[in-house]
Amino acid sequence: MTGVIVCHGSAGVRDRIVAAAHGVPALVPARSAATAEELIALVRRTSPALVLLDAHLPGVGAIEALRRIRGLGADATVIMLAVPGDEITLDRAVSLGARGYLPPDVDRSELAAVAAHGLPTGVPQQTQRSAGGPTLQAVPGRRQPGTSELTRRELEVLAGMSHGRSNAQIGAELFLSEDTVKTHARRLFRKLGAADRAQAVAIGLRTGLIS
Repeated sequence: MTGVIVCHGSAGVRDRIVAAAHGVPALVPARSAATAEELIALVRRTSPALVLLDAHLPGVGAIEALRRIRGLGADATVIMLAVPGDEITLDRAVSLGARGYLPPDVDRSELAAVAAHGLPTGVPQQTQRSAGGPTLQAVPGRRQPGTSELTRRELEVLAGMSHGRSNAQIGAELFLSEDTVKTHARRLFRKLGAADRAQAVAIGLRTGLIS
């Protein structure tokens, strides 16, 4: 499993992200697809480590594309390309195994950060370890160790993350400073065994901590 596939309805977005990914060694080779059909053909042929999927993909749509990827038994990490306001699509995508979302204007540094967290090993285990740290695959209907230990504030911060809000926006809603929100975020990441926001939200949705 190597490289990334960028599947987006806009040629400009596809080309820009592919160009940015070529500057991240862990994401090379970077390929693109304009439709779900092209994406599935590429996934079959190349076994990518990462798929960046347009939340508003034309044609059959992103959710159906994600279902087809999972139907192949592919172990690629899928991250949606979406913006705040796409919560319904994102919730459905996460329930099907997507790790979270990035904005369509994602840059090279953000892609490098995704790669630095460790790409999947392809071993279908509940808990995996990589050079980037633990990667927990949440099991539907079961709580991961530590999920019941989140405080009310930590749950509120996690809920804010699930709606795509920044730390500053979460702080404004909860009447907390941004630094305090960051502290709650670090603690809930540790308790959930999550490497980042996307993984924390995925675990929270799958284990019923947030909805």
